[in-house]
Amino acid sequence: MLVIEGLTKRYPTGDLALDGVSLTVPKGQVMALIGPSGAGKSTLIRCVNRLVEPTAGAVRLGATEITRLGDRALRRARRRMGMIFQEYALVERLTVMENVLSGRLGYVGFWRSWFRRFPLADIEEAFRLLARVGLDHMVDKRADALSGGQRQRVGIVRALMQDPELLLVDEPTASLDPKTSRQIMRLIIELAKERNLAAIINIHDVALAQLFAERIVGLHAGRIVFDGPAAALTPEVLTTIYGEEDWSATIRKVEDGDGDGDEPPSVEAARIAAAD
Repeated sequence: MLVIEGLTKRYPTGDLALDGVSLTVPKGQVMALIGPSGAGKSTLIRCVNRLVEPTAGAVRLGATEITRLGDRALRRARRRMGMIFQEYALVERLTVMENVLSGRLGYVGFWRSWFRRFPLADIEEAFRLLARVGLDHMVDKRADALSGGQRQRVGIVRALMQDPELLLVDEPTASLDPKTSRQIMRLIIELAKERNLAAIINIHDVALAQLFAERIVGLHAGRIVFDGPAAALTPEVLTTIYGEEDWSATIRKVEDGDGDGDEPPSVEAARIAAAD
């Protein structure tokens, strides 16, 4: 379980990116984080694994308080937090398999990783996960030869190779076409459920968040202004999060469904809740 208490981030410029954010994400729950640009979404994710150092507050993953760890202990704790980046963060000249195995760097010694001498169990797990995401036929292809959707799948597998307890996902669909975006979101949700992972997905696409996430948290000016199920994300709530606009079309996208006859359980639950 991830617990965030009073998380605050003020930059040296004086800008307040996060203002006392508190929330809990239990195992197995996928939470979508929405809000306008500059609301603090990416800062929140990066404060959790301390890629950005918070100014105040506490972050706990299980019994470990991340915000109190020294460098060595923090490196160990980061093994438990898989990060999926918007721009994939792959090494372009390396193969799919080499990029995937880099998810094990926190577990193997420097020289073994330098000479790419990974344990057989790690290699077998990499093959299994690549098959799970439909890339087992591309293990020897260089990362720079992949499409955007394929790169994102490699990034997902690399994060899962850490055997994490928590997934931190930063704009996973920002550079993808609509169909691929839905496929990637569906894959993240399925894998999180299969492994009983807590997950936070920072996403700009409100319709995708409503369609796939069971819980949505809205940030505005560094504060939580909404925390609830997809069914409760009304035009009035979206106005609170983003400001005045006609949000009816955005809500209607969710009501019309996924369009491929394969809606996730969160959508069915949202429809039932809306009907009650």
